[in-house]
Amino acid sequence: MQVQVTETAAKMLKQAAEQQGKQGFGLRVDVYPGGCAGFMYELSFVQGTTNGETVVDVNGVKLFIDPANEPILDGIVIDYIDSLMGGGFNIKNPNASSSCGCGKSFG
Repeated sequence: MQVQVTETAAKMLKQAAEQQGKQGFGLRVDVYPGGCAGFMYELSFVQGTTNGETVVDVNGVKLFIDPANEPILDGIVIDYIDSLMGGGFNIKNPNASSSCGCGKSFG
């Protein structure tokens, strides 16, 4: 299972966890049906794993990934983009065959 978290994203994730009072929590990376392209990502801070999740530690961030989602998420790069239109986390997925215009969902 290969996953990357850029240094910028790691810094912003740690900052977000601190602001939410969730220092030391991990980040669950989930995929669920939705959006105009078929699937959407969900990122949430959690204290520990459930359902036998795979734990990946990248740049000091613990990621929790459900084994059922591993084929979809293998090779992703989590980044943080800051722009004049607003900043946010961005997931680049080499397994996605398509994405919607707004970049919120993928197929």
